[in-house]
Parts: sequence; structure tokens; C-alpha cells
Amino acid sequence: MENTDLPSSSGESTEDLPREVRVAELRNVITTLQMADQIAESGYLITSSELADLMDVNASAVTSRGDNWVWRNWVVSRVRREGNQILWQLERVD
Repeated sequence: MENTDLPSSSGESTEDLPREVRVAELRNVITTLQMADQIAESGYLITSSELADLMDVNASAVTSRGDNWVWRNWVVSRVRREGNQILWQLERVD
């Protein structure tokens, strides 16, 4: 789910936001990265919509990337399909 409250590529900058907002956004990023690490370390498989929520993108942006790709510090791999759900696995890379 994309956050429309954040600055976009339309010329706005995060530097224009109050420091408290920038710190809160950074805290949210850290939480997201910690969740991705926990998912990878535990070997959990997640659905396209869950992965899209984690990445803060639309689900179609996840499925259109192919079977293997890199997101931040993780390789994202399409593992299998269960019914109408595609399941993905995260693997930490350094």
C-alpha cells in the first residue's frame, strides 16, 4: 500500500518535512527492515499482497518483477503457487 502522505517525485523533498516526521518515517523503515529480516531468518513464505505491504508498493509491482529479484538487503524469490496465491521467500544478502 503506497503512502500518499510522503513526499513524491513531484519535487517535494523529505528535507521539507519537520524533523519529527522524518524521524517517525525512519522508525517505520527500521520496523519494516526488522520484519523482513525476521521473515527471512524464519524461512516464512509470504503472499504477493503481504510482500507488497512490506515493500509499500502495489501488489502488481511485486508480481511484475519476475521470479527472482533484489529488494534492499534481500533476494526475493517466487517459490510456488497455492491456489490463487503466489508465495515468496526472502533471503538476506550482505
